[in-house]
Amino acid sequence: MSLLLEPSPKQIKDEKVYQEMGLSDEEFSLIEKTLGRLPNYTETGLFSVMWSEHCSYKSSKSLLKKFPTEGEKVLQGPGEGAGIIDIGDEQAVVFKIESHNSPSAIEPYQGAATGVGGILRDVFSMGARPIALLNSLRFGELNSPRVRYLFEEVVAGIAGYGNCIGVPTVGGEVQFDPCYEKNPLVNAMCVGLIDHKDIKKGQASGVGNTVIYVGPSTGRDGIHGATFSSEALSDDSDSKRPAVQVGDPYMEKLVMEACLEIVQSDALVGIQDMGAAGLTSSSAEMASKAGYGIEMDLDKVPQREEGMTPYEMMLSESQERMLLVVKKGREQEIKNICDRWGVLYAEVGHVTEEKNLRLLHKGEVTAEVPVDALAEDVPSVYLPSVEHSSFKKNQQIDASHYTVSDVKDTLIQLLQQPTIASKEWVYDQYDYMVQTNTVVHPGSDAAVVRVRGKNKALAMSVDCNSRYIYLDPEEGGKIAVAEAARNIVCSGGVPLGLTDCLNYGSPENPEIYWQLEKSTDGMSEACKLLETPVIGGNVSLYNESGAGAVYPTPVVGMVGLVEDLDHITTQSFKNAEDLIYVIGEAEAEFGGSELQKVLDGDISGKPPVIDLNVEKNRQTQILAAIQKGYISNAHDIAEGGLAVAAAECLFGTNYGAELTISGDKVASLFAETQSRFIVSVRPDNKEDFERIVTDAQHVGKVTSARQLVINDVSGQNVLQADVQELENAWKGAIPCLLKSKV
Repeated sequence: MSLLLEPSPKQIKDEKVYQEMGLSDEEFSLIEKTLGRLPNYTETGLFSVMWSEHCSYKSSKSLLKKFPTEGEKVLQGPGEGAGIIDIGDEQAVVFKIESHNSPSAIEPYQGAATGVGGILRDVFSMGARPIALLNSLRFGELNSPRVRYLFEEVVAGIAGYGNCIGVPTVGGEVQFDPCYEKNPLVNAMCVGLIDHKDIKKGQASGVGNTVIYVGPSTGRDGIHGATFSSEALSDDSDSKRPAVQVGDPYMEKLVMEACLEIVQSDALVGIQDMGAAGLTSSSAEMASKAGYGIEMDLDKVPQREEGMTPYEMMLSESQERMLLVVKKGREQEIKNICDRWGVLYAEVGHVTEEKNLRLLHKGEVTAEVPVDALAEDVPSVYLPSVEHSSFKKNQQIDASHYTVSDVKDTLIQLLQQPTIASKEWVYDQYDYMVQTNTVVHPGSDAAVVRVRGKNKALAMSVDCNSRYIYLDPEEGGKIAVAEAARNIVCSGGVPLGLTDCLNYGSPENPEIYWQLEKSTDGMSEACKLLETPVIGGNVSLYNESGAGAVYPTPVVGMVGLVEDLDHITTQSFKNAEDLIYVIGEAEAEFGGSELQKVLDGDISGKPPVIDLNVEKNRQTQILAAIQKGYISNAHDIAEGGLAVAAAECLFGTNYGAELTISGDKVASLFAETQSRFIVSVRPDNKEDFERIVTDAQHVGKVTSARQLVINDVSGQNVLQADVQELENAWKGAIPCLLKSKV
């Protein structure tokens, strides 16, 4: 039984109990003014979670308004469980990305697993069937035993949940830098398919309609998870393990199938998952969006433990739970579906005309607050912004001159960097073929999943180079969006839109807020020019510890439409004697590059610059050439530069390549200049290809000998390496580091 002795409203104010819940003095005064009285303990708890950064975006919502959120194909933008974009044939794609960073730092397996469960519920709560999962992960260096533990457990948690529920994990990215040592980032993305007629929203409308609880009973796990995710980690964070939820993928599978059947019924008015802040957020948000109120009898809420208080029931983040609003008199239809799937069903309340959230417990009103005050009228926090002290210093550093004496050895070192190295150790743990629609599996520029019964597919990718954003947030923000779009284009897809997960340190630090401000400026500009509207996402702040903040990491999850299955393209070379082209000249830009990190052990200077008009033009031309069938393979030149990209095109094939480079050797091979691609073209398509892709340079050919040979324009050999040797270094790097006892 609960031993919680709740303080009186006067004690809450006099002893500043509200501060322990994450509310400031100013916020508590505003709550008192809104209610016209002092809030009791349960009411204070409701406000504390709904006004947390994690739920309200109070520090960032003014910046999020800069993002373009509308477009010709956008059916649902930000504000619901997930965004929706039309893909033709009365079908749409539904997708969203969210963070589960703090829970994963404390309890990595369950933190990652429940992150997957939560993002799945966001998608199927819209009425969509999840067809793919992706993830974006950040860790410290793998020479740390603690980091190895976090890495292994997070991957196991993602695999354990996704594999059991039967949704393929088809793609993602993993990067490693010291700043994530104590603050790993775990961002989970889900993509679903839906028919236009089945789209549902999380709204509680219609006075007298019944509020129904679906899913397993409520326990004490996850209480105050939202506020836990709205503060920096500290030495006593381990004591907050109870705030980490425990997931059950088998139960989620039943709940998902029941809900996907329920959304076919016109008895359903609204549906939303109980995510962060549990019953509080789902009930308040559904009522507020619809312009109504909700009355709930908490004695009817299924409870896993004895003696649970209203505070505990409302703030619990127990997993796999959904809140439904159903037309009065039609409840039995919904109950029959739940019974058939073996899912717990409980009628816990009804919709009211008064726009309040009224909670009854043991026959008494235990809380009554305006739903708009909880959900819509959260006070914005306008924080000061000061240019980061490192920015001007880095702008003055010349990071354009590097000397490489042994090109082959340098290339092998780069291929062994965990950020570049094969992630096969990760994705081999994922069932990426379940549902049998995965056409391009993890390891290429983007994953591709076919739309069953149609001659089209969806390409999907997550991307963000946080080093660039640390050095120059605005330029790095542009690059994050552009590279995600590049990955979609290289796979034969038309970029449709994106969801983002903005991971930063404390916004209360003016320098961190400046990073958030400038990077969203850059992202917004890129989204507008590349015509990729932002249809939803997540903000995760306070990702820092005593050691400092993580790099600003605005992860971009993008989805594109492959309009014809014949357009699907991968990064691997396909035929001996195919002509190899590079699109885009290399410049001596090494700030934030993998070469700089290998040679200097750190990053500094200016990151590469990007011209978004050039980016747009090249993407348009390359996609047109792919759609015409002129391109055999396509790969963007990213981390490690051309040498790494060329090697990656050879891995997993029986081919080699001969290339000729010009200009500065180190820049040509290792610079990470933006808007660059490497493609191969059959000789008989040469003229047609060159007519479309106007700045493509013919640099060599694919060979049948498994050698990567690079010469300069004078014919002098720059690199000759056995492809198998390079591939072994690339494939073995992460497994080797994980076996290390250091």
